[in-house]
Amino acid sequence: MRHKKSIPNRSYRVADQIQRDLAELIRELKDPRVGMVTLNAVEVSPDYAHAKVYFSVLVGAPAETEAALNEAAGWLRNGLFKRLAIHTVPTLHFHFDRTTERAADLSALIARANAVRAPEDR
Repeated sequence: MRHKKSIPNRSYRVADQIQRDLAELIRELKDPRVGMVTLNAVEVSPDYAHAKVYFSVLVGAPAETEAALNEAAGWLRNGLFKRLAIHTVPTLHFHFDRTTERAADLSALIARANAVRAPEDR
C-alpha cells in the first residue's frame, strides 16, 4: 500500500521542481515578448507526458507572452532534461492564469461598492 501513497507525493515534488527550474530557465529567454513572468502552478499528467504551466505577467501582453512561452517550450523542455533527474520530462503547455487578474478586479469592485455606500451604513 505504501507505493500508492508515494505516487501523488512524487507528482507534486516533480511539479514543484519543474516550476522552480522553469522560473530560472524563463529568465534566460531572450524573447522580448516575455517580460516579468510569475509561474503560479504546474500540473503534471499522471504519466509525466504533459505539464500544464500556469503563469501571470506583471508587464506585457498575456497573449503574446503565452505564444512566446509555447514557442520556447521545446528549448525550455531541453533545459529541464539537463536539470531534472527523471526518466520522462513532460511536454510543456503554457496557459495564462487569470486568477490574480480576477482577484484584482474583485478587489476594485469591493472598493468601489464601499466608496458609494451611504455614510450611515458604515
